[in-house]
Amino acid sequence: MSKLTIRDATPADEAPWRTLWDAYLDFYEVDLAPGITAATWARLMDPTSPLKARLAFNGDRLAGFAIQQNHPSSWVAGDDCYLEDLYVDASARGHGTGRALIDDLIALAREKGWHRLYWHTDHGNARARALYDSYTETDGHVRYRIPL
Repeated sequence: MSKLTIRDATPADEAPWRTLWDAYLDFYEVDLAPGITAATWARLMDPTSPLKARLAFNGDRLAGFAIQQNHPSSWVAGDDCYLEDLYVDASARGHGTGRALIDDLIALAREKGWHRLYWHTDHGNARARALYDSYTETDGHVRYRIPL
């Protein structure tokens, strides 16, 4: 595996990102309307949107992405960073891409003065949870979601 490069998503990255995004949705057995994916990409490209994507490249091939947003917090005098989506291409797993994306977000959060980085994952996603557990223990919170 060549050296990994991580950077912000650019408009030229849309096609390879969509390929990985579709694989991510397949992994979670989710079927989103094409308009939702288009809106997500538009938000990622909007400089005023808090939703951002960091992309990991192995050479010129997209190996993974981390979609995050920072937001004010009522628990600290500053902002938090929420890692909303993390995905590594199946062929790139086990080579440190997921860890590199998380490390990149930690460095970015520290650089920007954000106070915490947090995320959720599916209880049954054992491979991802093993990576996440290497950073910190779960805080014991349970997520509730009401579709509106």
